[in-house]
Amino acid sequence: MFNKIMKRGGRKGPKSEGNEPTVFSSAYRSAGGSVVSASNVTVNHASRPTAAAVSPQTQTPLGSAGVTGVIPPIENLPLFRDVPVPERQTLFLRKLQICSIVFEFSDSLKFAREKETKRQTLVELVDFIHSGSGRLSEAVQEELIRMIGNNIFRCLPPTSHENTGSENADPEEEESYLDPAWPHLQIVYELLLRYVVSSDTDTKIAKRYIDHSFVLRLLDLFDSEDPREREYLKTILHRIYGKFMVHRPFIRKAINNIFYRFIFETERHSGIGELLEILGSIINGFALPMKEEHKLFLVRALIPLHKPKGMAAYHQQLSYCITQFVEKDFKLADTVIRGLLKYWPVTNCQKEVLFLGELEEILEATQSAEFQRCMVPLFKQIGRCLNSSHFQVAERALFLWNNDHIVSLIAQNRNIIFPIIFDALEKNMQGHWNQAVHGLTANVRKMFLDMDTELFEECQQKYIDKEAKAKSQEEQRQMAWRRLEAVAAAKSSAEDMVLVN
Repeated sequence: MFNKIMKRGGRKGPKSEGNEPTVFSSAYRSAGGSVVSASNVTVNHASRPTAAAVSPQTQTPLGSAGVTGVIPPIENLPLFRDVPVPERQTLFLRKLQICSIVFEFSDSLKFAREKETKRQTLVELVDFIHSGSGRLSEAVQEELIRMIGNNIFRCLPPTSHENTGSENADPEEEESYLDPAWPHLQIVYELLLRYVVSSDTDTKIAKRYIDHSFVLRLLDLFDSEDPREREYLKTILHRIYGKFMVHRPFIRKAINNIFYRFIFETERHSGIGELLEILGSIINGFALPMKEEHKLFLVRALIPLHKPKGMAAYHQQLSYCITQFVEKDFKLADTVIRGLLKYWPVTNCQKEVLFLGELEEILEATQSAEFQRCMVPLFKQIGRCLNSSHFQVAERALFLWNNDHIVSLIAQNRNIIFPIIFDALEKNMQGHWNQAVHGLTANVRKMFLDMDTELFEECQQKYIDKEAKAKSQEEQRQMAWRRLEAVAAAKSSAEDMVLVN
C-alpha cells in the first residue's frame, strides 16, 4: 500500500483541459485527451446491465429497445452536407429523434444494425456542433438536452459491494466496472461537452434547459463505477461551472451535500476524487477576502473528509484543496492543522503516513503566528508518531526535519518544542527496532544540539531525572507487590495450619 501511495508523487492540481480539437469527423477527442476512432469504439468489459433510461422532463421510463424488444423504424437520413443550409435544423431534429432511442447493451448482437446507425448519427451531431455550422434554434436546443438526458440519466447498476454484500472491501482494491453502453454514452457526453463549450451556445437560452434539475442529476452520475464516465462528467461540470455563473452557488451546495452524505452516512461514493478535482480549480479562483461560506465549506466538508476509511482513494485531490485554502488565506492554517489532529488515525498506519505528508505541505504555507497557536498539540502528536512501531510512520515524521521552512519555525519556538519531543527522540535512540529510524533520529537529535546546546543539555538532564524517578517508582511498586505477596502467603499458610488442626 505504501509503495502505491509513494508512486503517486507530489501534490498535483486539477488536470488542465488542454486545447479543443480543431476537427471532429472520423475521430473525436475524449475528455481525457485521447483520440478515439468514431468507427471503431470497442467495449473492454461488460459485467452488469444498466437499467432503463428515465426522461429528465417527465421522470417516467422511456421505451428501451432492449427491454421491450420493439423499436420504432429507423430511417436512413442524409448527411448534413447533402442538404441545403435552411433545412439542416429540421434534419438535426430528426437525427435527435433517432438518438433518443435507448438500447440495452447486455446482448451486443441484439439490434446491432440499429445501434450502429444511432452511433454514426451521434457522431454526425457532434461534428455538426463542433464545426460551428450555425446557431441552433431554441426548439432544437430543448430537444438536444432532452435526448442527452434520455441517454445518460439512468439507474446506475449496483456497486460491487452491494452485489457481494461485502462492506469491508477496500474501494482502492476493487476492479473498475466498465459500462457496456459506453460506445454510445461516450459520444453523448462528447455532444454535451461540445454544446456547453460552443461559442454559438447562448447562455441565456441554454440555462433554461441546463437548469438546477439537470445539474443535480448530472452530479448523481458521479457515483458511476466507470472511470471513463466520471472523467467526462468532471470535464463537463467544470465547463458548466465556468460558463453558467448563475449555477455556481447551487453546484457548490450540491457538492457539499454529496460530501455530507458520504462522510456521515454511506462512506461509499465513486466520484469523490473527481468532485475534489473540480473544487481544486474553484478554490484556486476564490477572491480575497474569502467569503464565510467558503470557510464553512472547509470546516464542515473538506476537513471531515479525512475521516472515512477509504480516504486514500482521493487523498491527493483532498490535500490539494486543503493546501489551496491555506495558501489563499494563511490565517486558516491553525484551523486546518487542528482539524487534521481531530481526525488523526489511531490504528491505521497507511492513513498516518498520508496525514504526515499533507501536514508537511500545510506547514510549508504556514506563517509563524499561526504556527504558534497550534504547535503544542501538533508536536505532541508528532512525538507519538516518532515513537510509532510502524517504521514508515516514524520515518515520515522524521522527514519533516528535511524541510527548511519547518525547521525554521521549530528553531523560532525551540524553547517550547524541544521539551515536547525530546523524550520521543531519546526513546528512539535507546530502543527503536528499525535501523533507518534510529539513524534519522540521531540526525534530528544532532540538529537540536547544534541549534541550542544549553537547551539540549537542560532537556537531557530533565529526561535523566525523569527516568531515574520512574525507575525508583517502579522499584517501590515491585517492593510493594512483594510485601503483599509475602503477607498473602503467610495468611494462606496460617489458614492451612488451622484447617489441619
